[in-house]
Amino acid sequence: MWLTIPNLLTLVRIVMTPFILIALSKGQYMIGGWTFGAAAFTDILDGLLARRFGSQSKIGQYLDPIADKILLTSIYVGLAMGGAVPLWIVLLIIARDLWILLLSGVALQFTEFRHLQPSLWGKASTFFQIMAAVAVMAARAYGNDWFLKFSTALLAGVAILAVVSGVDYSLRGVAWFRRR
Repeated sequence: MWLTIPNLLTLVRIVMTPFILIALSKGQYMIGGWTFGAAAFTDILDGLLARRFGSQSKIGQYLDPIADKILLTSIYVGLAMGGAVPLWIVLLIIARDLWILLLSGVALQFTEFRHLQPSLWGKASTFFQIMAAVAVMAARAYGNDWFLKFSTALLAGVAILAVVSGVDYSLRGVAWFRRR
């Protein structure tokens, strides 16, 4: 059965995403930030409930990371549309994600490799993306210079880690093929 409470919470996160995108694109950073916080809470809650009550499902294993990626990408698109982050950062994030998706698709199509796990660099990249987005929204919502400086530093980390993690996934793929 795919219709579980954790999967419903994941669907709620997906439904919330356009509202966050619209708020951020209009420069409504407080609304976008708090709505993102609520969406992040659904992410935490769906994982806890799935593990606690043993209601993990195959669809949830696929749907949850897709919902997370849609949410995070939409936040950056909204921030760029609202003029809060440079477009090239968004394009770099999307290019990295598309590259990893392409590598994964090739691996799934042409090899027996099925254990696609995020790397340490990939996790660091996602963490920096989340922290930078929150800092940018806070800087814009509260007009705080410290948050602005902090968000600028985090965005630099986002750019660096997008490249590093993309290269890391590529090198991991090459290493796997060489072992075959």
